[in-house]
Amino acid sequence: MFKEVSLPLAFYNRDTWLKVAFFAVCVFMAGFSLYFTDGLVTKLEEREKQQIELYAETIRYVMTSDENADINFFFERIKKINENNTIPVIWKDGSGHLNSINIPMPNQLSTEAKQVILKQKLTEIISENNKPIEMDMGFQKEYIYYGNSKLLKLLRYYPLSQLLVVLIIGFLGYIFFSYSRRAEQNRVWVGLAKETAHQLGTPLSSLTAWVEILRNEPSIDPNIVIELTKDIQRLETITTRFSNIGSAPILKEENLEELISTFLQYLKNRISSKVHIEVISMLAPDQVAKVNRYLFEWVIENICKNGVDAMSGSGDIQIVLSEGKNNVIYIDISDTGKGISNKNMSKIFSPGFSTKKRGWGLGLTLAKRIVENYHEGKLILKSTEINKGSTFRISLPKPPIHA
Repeated sequence: MFKEVSLPLAFYNRDTWLKVAFFAVCVFMAGFSLYFTDGLVTKLEEREKQQIELYAETIRYVMTSDENADINFFFERIKKINENNTIPVIWKDGSGHLNSINIPMPNQLSTEAKQVILKQKLTEIISENNKPIEMDMGFQKEYIYYGNSKLLKLLRYYPLSQLLVVLIIGFLGYIFFSYSRRAEQNRVWVGLAKETAHQLGTPLSSLTAWVEILRNEPSIDPNIVIELTKDIQRLETITTRFSNIGSAPILKEENLEELISTFLQYLKNRISSKVHIEVISMLAPDQVAKVNRYLFEWVIENICKNGVDAMSGSGDIQIVLSEGKNNVIYIDISDTGKGISNKNMSKIFSPGFSTKKRGWGLGLTLAKRIVENYHEGKLILKSTEINKGSTFRISLPKPPIHA
């Protein structure tokens, strides 16, 4: 149903590339941070392992050496071990008795109570997956279990915090770019609409004066004057639409069924006679909604004409009005056209996207803007099926009930 056309929409393309570039920079920063920190963690793990191996070697040396052993070797090792007092260590001897270093323990506890605490701590240390160091004492084997130091634990979680910061920055950047884009769109829409309304105003005044002159000429066929008057009224409606979309429009309570039916009488005379349009209302006869008549008629016109083009000027258009949950009024506009392919469904409301060779791709974009920005509603593609048709749904809030 839709075909993309090449239009000078450099701003949107530039905006997209800026988002891609910003996202790529965030990913690079996160990847570099993770890689660098992982290297630090690996080096620190190896260093702590060497310290515990040195501790195990010292214990084995003291336990297996004779009285004439070089005591300086022992003290030198102990000095190096004490350089790091943050690695929790548990020594399990051959009898199963546990000794510890860098594990806080209340002094008032009995030996049995300390052993219970150390067994619990040993379970926690084993869960950190550090391979215990085996000490061969000759007559028995003993084991040194060690956990990760506080610094190593902090470094393990540091990349996650960095990644979170990068994601937050990326999210804020995305919001900034999206806001900038919407602000730019608003300025373009408002400026274009106001300028169009202004440019149409001068020739309209002139045409109105000429029609009055022709009306008083007896030689002029009155039917010509009547048709010219209709065209001027049409141009006045277009001018009013652009004037309203360029500023905050005034919303009034309107009977939707009556408004749509009245406008369709005008529209039917300007589309193919092979298109049948039907309005089905399941609303209460006095149900109203707050709309701007001129802008809302523009929405109906754009969607219906879009359906006529999709049906190649022959088929059925059905407009169903119903009441939804949470005080919402639904207006479903269905056609029996070609439908929309899956790859194009996400593009149909984008500026510059159209199937028509001479189309500007602004009809549905305008319609969505009018419904969502000015009427606090929603416009979505409810359903579509290839060669069977599409249904667009307008959702409008019901006005509060007056006391």
